[in-house]
Amino acid sequence: MDKRELLGPWLRRFLLEHMVHERNLSYNTQQSYRDTLTMLLPFVAGQAKTPLERLQVVDVSANRVRAFLTHLEQSRKVSISTRNQRLAAIHALGRFIAEHSPQHVAWAVEVRTVPFKKTVRELMSHLDKHEVEVLLAVPNRTNAHGQRNYALLLFLYNSGARASEAANLCIADLELNVRQPLSASVRILGKGGKLRRCPLWQKTALELEQLVKDRPPEQRVFLNRRREPLTRFGIHTLVKTCVAQAAKGTPSLLTKRISPHTLRHSTATHLLRAGVDLNTIRAWLGHVSIDTTQIYAEIDLETKARALDRCQTPDIKRTTLKSSEGLMEFLRTI
Repeated sequence: MDKRELLGPWLRRFLLEHMVHERNLSYNTQQSYRDTLTMLLPFVAGQAKTPLERLQVVDVSANRVRAFLTHLEQSRKVSISTRNQRLAAIHALGRFIAEHSPQHVAWAVEVRTVPFKKTVRELMSHLDKHEVEVLLAVPNRTNAHGQRNYALLLFLYNSGARASEAANLCIADLELNVRQPLSASVRILGKGGKLRRCPLWQKTALELEQLVKDRPPEQRVFLNRRREPLTRFGIHTLVKTCVAQAAKGTPSLLTKRISPHTLRHSTATHLLRAGVDLNTIRAWLGHVSIDTTQIYAEIDLETKARALDRCQTPDIKRTTLKSSEGLMEFLRTI
């Protein structure tokens, strides 16, 4: 059998060469593609009744891809957006193989005809100003653990950073001029290797200064109890724990699905309400396109209500006409 027919060598090239060296995709994207293939291969092997090592490229047919996606939705109960994410990885694999193997072009075209499902975009949840304040009041700042939690929550809200961006933040990325207001900033490495710089409030800079005091610049800013870098999953857990405590006195928090990304949405929404233009918010959050930032203008009901209030027509006093004489008098007054 021609080795080019076997799927295994193509998968290795796709994951190790194409994704890492040619595309330089983010670590999270690499993990997502890997996870998709980890689920797809056993499913296809079972359908084809073939050992994994002997699977051929053509065994991953369009019909089997459709069956796999149905399996994800029905058995694993994944959302439509997750289903589409898995399909995007399969499409990328098909495109890669077709680019390097002309004999598989027809197969790739067939696989890539499997369509994405249309999904309804849910409104993004965000916290109101008083809910953010309640959340920031949860950490016990009398001990080192509580100080770190407070500094992390404050940093997420101040910068609008993603959980992964906060987890990867190094001390060298901070410029903490705490003595001069509005001069402190942070350099954040975002999606696609895109760098951006965000200003820090003076109180955020003071908290971070205390947190990183006497530590080497190459060290991560946020560490766990074992003095190891805090992961994005650890940040998610920390936020969830603080929200659970804050919700005891603020029931409105129970009605929202809150994660570190919710703080990011809250940052954008509050900047918009403060009159900051969308292009500045786009640069603040590190969005590639202004269309992504435009979502915040769509979801901010308070800003819409203020705009509606400005457009209200004045109340007109209703005039009751009792006779034709009154009508003529009314016309003369106009």
